Amino acid sequence: MIRYILQAFCCALLVTVFLPSHAQTTYCNPMDIDYKYNFEQLNEKISYRSGADPVIINHKVSGKGSDFYMFVTIQGGYWHSKDMINWKYLTANRWPFEDMCAPAAVSVRDTLFLFQSTFESRPILYSVAPEKGIWEFYNRWTPRLPKDIGPWDPAIYHDPDTDRWFMYWGSSNVYPIFGAELDHSKKLAFKDQYKAMFWLNQYEHGWERFGPNHSDPFKPFTEGAWMTKHNGKYYLQYGAPGTEYNVYANGTYVGDDPLGPFTYAPYNPVSYKPGGFATGAGHGNTFQDNFGNYWNTGTSWIGFNWGMERRIVRYAAGFDKDGQMFANTRFGDFPHKMTTKKWEGKGDELFTGWMLLSYKKPVVASSIMDTMSAAKITDENPRTFWAAKQNKPGETLTIDLQKEQEIKAVQVNYSDYKSDIFDNKPEVVYTQFKILTSNDGKKWDVVSDLTQQPKRDRPCAYIELVKPVNARYIRYEHIYVASPNLAISEFRVFGNGFGKAPQTPASFTAVRQKDTRNADLKWEKVPDVIGYNVLWGIAPDKLYQTYQFWNDDPNTFELRALNVGVPYYFAIEAFNENGVSEMSEVVGVK
Repeated sequence: MIRYILQAFCCALLVTVFLPSHAQTTYCNPMDIDYKYNFEQLNEKISYRSGADPVIINHKVSGKGSDFYMFVTIQGGYWHSKDMINWKYLTANRWPFEDMCAPAAVSVRDTLFLFQSTFESRPILYSVAPEKGIWEFYNRWTPRLPKDIGPWDPAIYHDPDTDRWFMYWGSSNVYPIFGAELDHSKKLAFKDQYKAMFWLNQYEHGWERFGPNHSDPFKPFTEGAWMTKHNGKYYLQYGAPGTEYNVYANGTYVGDDPLGPFTYAPYNPVSYKPGGFATGAGHGNTFQDNFGNYWNTGTSWIGFNWGMERRIVRYAAGFDKDGQMFANTRFGDFPHKMTTKKWEGKGDELFTGWMLLSYKKPVVASSIMDTMSAAKITDENPRTFWAAKQNKPGETLTIDLQKEQEIKAVQVNYSDYKSDIFDNKPEVVYTQFKILTSNDGKKWDVVSDLTQQPKRDRPCAYIELVKPVNARYIRYEHIYVASPNLAISEFRVFGNGFGKAPQTPASFTAVRQKDTRNADLKWEKVPDVIGYNVLWGIAPDKLYQTYQFWNDDPNTFELRALNVGVPYYFAIEAFNENGVSEMSEVVGVK
């Protein structure tokens, strides 16, 4: 079959089809935005795109409607959107020379406020025309706090019911999350003495332990404070245990006052995605869309070129009838529908049901640099990649899906292998490629062509096809990327097969260890499966957590994310190209 595909490269008959404009209605994590090249490692000559610590604000202006603004670490600007699918990058007339790191933003009436992470005195900016990039000084200096605890990773909160203002901050494995009230009459200066809100406690909160799958005894970090008020309760959120691990998550404490006292939520973490392609969900914010739905943003780790190389993710979120906060990361990096109404439950209805068709499927490349083989673009690992011998138009990757499938979307994730870019010039830094499909490996149809769209950089390019295409083969044809090397970490293909969904895994067990922060999971593998989702929570009807596993992983796992003194309930489901099995019976453990 591989030989057959190689021959097809030489004799393929290319058919170009007319591609009408298409209003995309779905999205896929990591977010498809033009992440900017980081300048911090310029002297070390390490170049990479990155984005982290997102804050998305729904900014409603009287008589002008409601728009979304997204602020991200070290981007030289910010993004504006009306639909949360299409994001336009903007630069501002006022911006820190050192750029914005983990910025705070809040919308109050017709004004958007913005504040950078800092250990020194820095201004708070404001805008009544953020869509035009126009910002002014709200104050020129915030009062200075001791350098070790200055407002790094800040969040500014305005309580609409009391008209009081607050700031929360902290990024440390020594200090807690801090909070203080701000004095609006003094341009948001600190009103009273700041105080500690809470510290991490990895001895009772398993998910707060450091390292991959919480396996490192090193003291964890807390950061990324955010406040949300719901039904009279204050949810003070935080990220832990470290951005460079798959278990980076958001948790929350709950109180009756913006400055506490706060009680640890026993169902923590709130947003958690340790398995799959885009792992990590910590350090983001919670906001509402125009239909009243909640969303939770976060940071997903790559870390190949540099430890802080990251991407942005967002998940449907909310509060259940008991006030429990949650974020839905089940199939969180598969395509989802952008909602047009108030959703029910925990937002499962947003999942399109489009399954991953490309996992571990055979791939042929037009050329290969050294050992960076084409097989790496279907392994669902963002830290492995294929590289072509040359970055030139016409280089191709061809995936054999091994049988005809209904293809509905693709995602192309680029890697910055030995990049030399530090200046984000839009006339230079952009991405172009074509996607082609075929049933026989000889006759090819163009189903997407980025040369027919405005130029922009798309490191995580997500393409929803104009209409589904039945095909066995799918090809990436390269046109342009600014980096000196053409490197792709993943070419992900989504849609549906024509077979049956898998059986429900049998004999699923969960056994709590003597150290009750841990539980041993085990299940029987079933035929014709790509992967499994282990679902768990603190009640049989609150299975809000998900850990995704591949079928070629072991069928046993030590889950180290539990809270001491909290009973848990577990279930499992299997999935393949055709769909998802029924969920197993729920298993309870004390």
